[in-house]
Amino acid sequence: MPVEITWWGHATCTVEDSGVRVLTDPLFARRLAHLRRRRGAPPPAEAAVADVTLVSHLHADHLHVPSLARLAPDTRLLVPSGALRSVPGLRRLGHLRLTEVAPGDRVQIGDLVVRVVPARHDGRRLPVGPHRAPALGYVVEGESRTYFAGDTGLFEEMAEEVGPVDVALLPVGGWGPYLGDEHLDAGRAADALARLRPGSAVPVHYGTYWPLGMDAVRPHEFHAPGAEFVRLAAERAPGVTVHRLEHGESVRPQVTGYRSSPGDAPAGRGDDEREGEAR
Repeated sequence: MPVEITWWGHATCTVEDSGVRVLTDPLFARRLAHLRRRRGAPPPAEAAVADVTLVSHLHADHLHVPSLARLAPDTRLLVPSGALRSVPGLRRLGHLRLTEVAPGDRVQIGDLVVRVVPARHDGRRLPVGPHRAPALGYVVEGESRTYFAGDTGLFEEMAEEVGPVDVALLPVGGWGPYLGDEHLDAGRAADALARLRPGSAVPVHYGTYWPLGMDAVRPHEFHAPGAEFVRLAAERAPGVTVHRLEHGESVRPQVTGYRSSPGDAPAGRGDDEREGEAR
């Protein structure tokens, strides 16, 4: 069965490959501190069903303890090394099989291998404390090689560290009106595609959460990143098919590798490949 990817909003995705269900950075809340979910219903109960859950870094919108508590008993949970020391709430999740990982680690899950790769991002739990943990990306290797970037900026060794991939799940925005260089916006994400050269990409981490009281502050930063990424990817990485999903929507990308000819497959929503109905 081809790899299937479902975007639930923000950085939360389900990747199904080789009979294994992988969940990324689960965030199921309607509100988180000063953020509220402004687009897309909270994920249904089925979104919390996974064989393994990947946490990219310790920020509360990526490592959300109440959302992790909803996972089924015995779910495998991979977190950055140092997470247990930095986030005491993880110790209450005794129903999960928690493993701390670092760049270079490889974890076998059924017929999948999860490869841990670096990210360029502040991995500390905020507000800033004395403990540090790395921000991570993951490459899920089964019938396809799917890169989940977590939160990251561009870095020189990105293509070398990530390695060849078929599908890239890339952040293209954030939850506020300003992004630093340790994030990918639509333009930097398109540049990342040109470096990584996957066959397909799915934009994530945009258009879901926004700070209370800031609806009128640079609203295009909330609404526009997905479409802007599609446009810029067509210019900068024309061999990549971009699937811009709605919340709860799924896609089965064709795993054919990067196509270098601009005329072969222009970036777009990939409507012919998407599942027709949102979950």
